[in-house]
Amino acid sequence: MDLDTLYRIFRRSSGVTTDSRKCAAGSLFFALKGDTFDGNTFAAKALDGGCTYAVVDNPAIVPQGDARYLLVDDTLQALQQLARTHRRAMGTPIIGITGTNGKTTTKELMSAVLAQKYCLLHTEGNLNNAIGVPLTLLRLRPEHTLAVVEMGASHPGDIKELVEIAEPDYGIVTNVGKAHLQGFGSLEGVIKTKGELFDYLRGKGGATVFVHDDSPYLKDMAHGLTQVLYGSRAGLYVSGRSLGCDPYLNLEWLAEGETGTPHKVHTHLIGDYNLPNVLAAIAIGRYFGVEAEAACRALEGYLPSNNRSQLKRTEKNTLIIDAYNANPTSMEAAIDNFSHMQAEGKVLILGDMRELGADSATEHRKIVDRLARERGFDRVILVGEQFGIANQGRYPHYPDTQALIAALQADCPTGKTILIKGSNSLKLASVADYL
Repeated sequence: MDLDTLYRIFRRSSGVTTDSRKCAAGSLFFALKGDTFDGNTFAAKALDGGCTYAVVDNPAIVPQGDARYLLVDDTLQALQQLARTHRRAMGTPIIGITGTNGKTTTKELMSAVLAQKYCLLHTEGNLNNAIGVPLTLLRLRPEHTLAVVEMGASHPGDIKELVEIAEPDYGIVTNVGKAHLQGFGSLEGVIKTKGELFDYLRGKGGATVFVHDDSPYLKDMAHGLTQVLYGSRAGLYVSGRSLGCDPYLNLEWLAEGETGTPHKVHTHLIGDYNLPNVLAAIAIGRYFGVEAEAACRALEGYLPSNNRSQLKRTEKNTLIIDAYNANPTSMEAAIDNFSHMQAEGKVLILGDMRELGADSATEHRKIVDRLARERGFDRVILVGEQFGIANQGRYPHYPDTQALIAALQADCPTGKTILIKGSNSLKLASVADYL
């Protein structure tokens, strides 16, 4: 099956799916492989479920003479090549976004602002990898006038692979920090990989990128590119400052050349660490012609989800659930913000930070040592193997989330403000149901 023929078939389809349980009528099924499954074995099910064609790479499962099976050398490569072909055919301007922390929140904020003016396509959820990026691009339609594509990475070269599929026209790196060190090897490896977005744009010549002025790392990474700067310093394209968190972030901002009363935004985001994310959304919105009032309205209407800095009030406690992801940079920011929050009876529930490799013991010990210096928390609870090693008996510790839940069922705190922070694989957000 050659790419041109596959693309013609795709254009006649109702879309693509990689899940044989979700087959819209007239769709195209891609039989991808995973660590524990082979999508080829589900091709027949997908065809029975409504798909018109199944793209497979195992000739042994293709019934003789059945034209509904489209045989390729590699289904993932075929998906990626098809997505790039479609991206080129649509010609939609694309803003690529990556970063260690805050990229999904920033993507959501950007999209809320840009949708005030544009028919926008943006990455849904966290579909930001070698499968998710192609699936996003294949949702492009002629009516889309702008797109925001999120790109994640856990190994060197990941962003290079994704930008060569998405071919973005603009870019933003939210920040760089200590995450996925097991894959990257070092902070320098993180910086190099995240910088692959800017490297690609630099190769295009004259591309524009959006840069947080407060980060010297990012300004160095963007050398040679047209930089639209946002941050706390006066005189930038967009300048802003926090007016405090009560518990939600309130801020004010001015665009370059504006004088008079700053624009004020009252968000539903927890923490001053979200200030750069909001300013990025404003800067990008203003660059693309979104009026200031519309941008503020969009930001004030945005409600976070997916356990990212969510505030939840239960019958017993007030919870801050930030358990989608955790690394040393985001953990420090969350603890710092929580320590300055005006609240009674503050309790920390912290879970392991995963994928830190050889640095894991050191980074977990740094967090425990910092907690020992803090005086503003009523109680600290640690969860996971790595925190167990670093803890050395200083705080209550549970080996996993289920053990913590059992303890909470026996003795649940009441009248507290509780921060829940840990890597998603721990499923620490599930303890909210018991608080």
